[in-house]
Amino acid sequence: MTAPPTGRDAGRDAAAPPKALLLSGEGRYADPWHPFAETSAALAGLLREAGFGVAIPGDVDGALEELTADTDLPDLLVVNVGLPRDGRPSPGTPAAAAGLVRWLGSGRPLLVSHSSSTSFVDSPEWESGLGGRWVRGTSMHPDYGPATVRIRPGSGPLVAGMQDFTLPDERYSWLRTSPGNTVHATHTHDGTEHPLVWSLLRQSSDGRRAGRTFYDALGHDAASYGSPEHRELLRRAISWLTR
Repeated sequence: MTAPPTGRDAGRDAAAPPKALLLSGEGRYADPWHPFAETSAALAGLLREAGFGVAIPGDVDGALEELTADTDLPDLLVVNVGLPRDGRPSPGTPAAAAGLVRWLGSGRPLLVSHSSSTSFVDSPEWESGLGGRWVRGTSMHPDYGPATVRIRPGSGPLVAGMQDFTLPDERYSWLRTSPGNTVHATHTHDGTEHPLVWSLLRQSSDGRRAGRTFYDALGHDAASYGSPEHRELLRRAISWLTR
């Protein structure tokens, strides 16, 4: 799934499964509206189906800080968190911010879910690495309910053959997005088409390779992951990110 290890990754057992680090909305990254335990469990299930070993640390900032250490990086970073409301920065420490920036510049893949676009507000690199963000006072979503997702068939092989589908979810609207994104799915609200799912090729810090980002604005709760079409879209995303 990933390139042969080099440098500090060269000592990793070639037979070991690839590793995914899943940051879930716990502690200060939890909120009253999102059942992060169930949505992270659904994401972890999809990752394990794809052959990943999955680690879900309880401390988001602590896990980001560890990305600065001289140890093996995971093969995939998955972010499923909320916006801290305790008045502290997000990420919460300079070392956590440095770990996030290091990942975004490493050329390694990033899978981001739903409310994570509201988080890490003190890191401009997060918005550029994600390809957009929720803007407080501008972005919104209609009430939770049946959401019609429209696939853009011309957006590449990642969604080839997929059809529009409906699922129970929130429909994020008026997100600020990068012109470099490839939008794969949208919804319509108030007569305007809004991007829901996109991919992005990030420029790595060495300027020689691109890291892959996939953002899925769906995934409010477990019912969203009960949609076979949503699950198929995420399976394809995981494959695209790590092939």
